[in-house]
Amino acid sequence: MASEADLRARLQRASQEHLLRFCAELAPEPRAALLAQLEALEPEALRQHCQRAAAACARPPGPPPDLAARLQPLPLERVGSASEGDPQTRRLWEEEGFHQIALNKVAVLLLAGGQGTRLGVTYPKGMYQVGLPSQKTLYQLQAERIRRVEQLAGERYGTRCTVPWYIMTSEFTLEPTAKFFKEHDFFHLDPNNVIMFEQRMLPAVSFDGKAILERKDKVAMAPDGNGGLYSALEDHQILEDMERRGVEFVHVYCVDNILVRLADPLFIGFCVLRGADCGAKVVEKAYPEEPVGVVCQVDGVPQVVEYSEISPVAQLRARWGLLYNAGNICNHFFTRDFLRTVTRELEPLLQPHVAVKKVPCVDEHGNPVKPLQPNGIKMEKFVFDVLPFAKNFMAFQVLREEEFSPLKNADSADRDNPSTSRRALLAQHCRWALRAGARFLDVHGAQLPEQLSLPGSAEPPAICEISPLVSYAGEGLEKYLRGREFRPPLILDEAMARELRP
Repeated sequence: MASEADLRARLQRASQEHLLRFCAELAPEPRAALLAQLEALEPEALRQHCQRAAAACARPPGPPPDLAARLQPLPLERVGSASEGDPQTRRLWEEEGFHQIALNKVAVLLLAGGQGTRLGVTYPKGMYQVGLPSQKTLYQLQAERIRRVEQLAGERYGTRCTVPWYIMTSEFTLEPTAKFFKEHDFFHLDPNNVIMFEQRMLPAVSFDGKAILERKDKVAMAPDGNGGLYSALEDHQILEDMERRGVEFVHVYCVDNILVRLADPLFIGFCVLRGADCGAKVVEKAYPEEPVGVVCQVDGVPQVVEYSEISPVAQLRARWGLLYNAGNICNHFFTRDFLRTVTRELEPLLQPHVAVKKVPCVDEHGNPVKPLQPNGIKMEKFVFDVLPFAKNFMAFQVLREEEFSPLKNADSADRDNPSTSRRALLAQHCRWALRAGARFLDVHGAQLPEQLSLPGSAEPPAICEISPLVSYAGEGLEKYLRGREFRPPLILDEAMARELRP
């Protein structure tokens, strides 16, 4: 370990020597921990990071003045649909996706670096239960979807296949996530096919360009955003691991979408048959001001424009609805070759985004402070920042009610909370059951109404939860449910499916 004098000299070169101002007061153990943390910070990179953060934060907010004139919607030839168009074409896409899965060429990659702070919990979001009858967590639902899609592909092609699950964590989520998976026996997945790795952390910076001390013995650090994926892939040789396994196509998604379809054969097959090196699932925006980024073109190049920047044109309409209606849901397809090019050549070109936050810190006397107002800058990169580098980008529009219900907030918020996530999944499963021929009865034996379409805030007519191990996307339920009557709740798990099988 470098000496304190050496570290002080390095920090002076970075104009960050204030990070040692309490060092003399520390006991040997916390002092050693601080020095070890500071030694890992390369001085020139630290200087540039702090300068960039302060400069970026000082820039006027809002879009560039000429952005509206440079925007265009995606050309129709670059957009596919999961629900519209020729059904035979969609069957071909799905078959191609299953074929690639059966050949062991598909992996999924979970972005799971965030904690559940906005949910009011201190553990990773994937460990959260939204209150399903089964009490399954987000992690368990996702693991079971992997198992089911492996089973479906294997049955179609008479083979055993594997969809490796790569999980990018952060300093905050790696240890509890690994512990949780071990405690739950990796949800019956082979542990060798669940690969966890950690993204980088960056110092939080004050508005005057100084790295913030969280405690006397610790610099305040934050994950570098989900776009930190690309440096983490290189740091941990993840692409080399994929190559050894024969993986060619990677489905990347965020942890908090309860409806996410991992290794979705339809999406994978669409991207493969269209020759895409980069793809994104999108949903139609619910209303012009909805706070989601929009996938569109800027100067003829695909890009995600944040909702705060697209406001000047958000209201524009075409004959089909909003002109800029392709809402980004952080659900991406990449070829391994494209990711290799990004990690080796293009990652340094990605421009970080500014997030102004309330960062716990110490005052000039070393007393802990929990600020009531934002006091610091966290610099983040986003996974979609690589879209402009794609040679053949494709978007794939999916139905919101089937594939997108994010969990962002506690129940005190109006939307994107545990209740909306739970309702979205249970409403979907109720639709699947009704389409498969099930009938639901009330406590008096009268048939409940068959409501296949519900307002977003409405409870489904019957509580129905279908295990992902029984059905991945509503397939195969007729043999269990057609012509049968049920008094809710209906919990269709593997055991019940065996009982109902003709």
